[in-house]
Amino acid sequence: MSKEEMPARTPLDRRVVAVALAVLLACLAFITYGVLSGPDLPARAARPTAEVTYEVGGGGAAEVAYLGRDGAGRATVERVRLPWRTTVRVPLGQDPVVSVTLDGQGGQASCSLAIRGRHVQRATASGAYGRATCTGSLPAADPAGPAGQTAARG
Repeated sequence: MSKEEMPARTPLDRRVVAVALAVLLACLAFITYGVLSGPDLPARAARPTAEVTYEVGGGGAAEVAYLGRDGAGRATVERVRLPWRTTVRVPLGQDPVVSVTLDGQGGQASCSLAIRGRHVQRATASGAYGRATCTGSLPAADPAGPAGQTAARG
């Protein structure tokens, strides 16, 4: 097509293109703002926890399993040298537990459990592959106070 055969552009054509471009840029700006700012979600409340101390006494090595360390309250198993002790935060509503399993050489080991510094339970394992387990209670509502014990109702 030669210059003479091309239709003449009118100011209306340029205005339509300019408006379309402005609308497109405005849409892109809103999309970018939405993606970058993200939704305004309320902060997730931290789940209340209690301090739990697990202890395993004895000599040699043993397998120790306990509840704690992560917020999900999953059991952790470790092969440890005795004596062994750890303090973790356990979510309320989860029952803390620690168990000790001796190896084939046997011996003697004991586990103990304290909730918020208060002794709750002690057990002893002896002999080849002996096992002892200590458990406690952490009510979800924790109405009573310090040791996870429920309040007396009268």
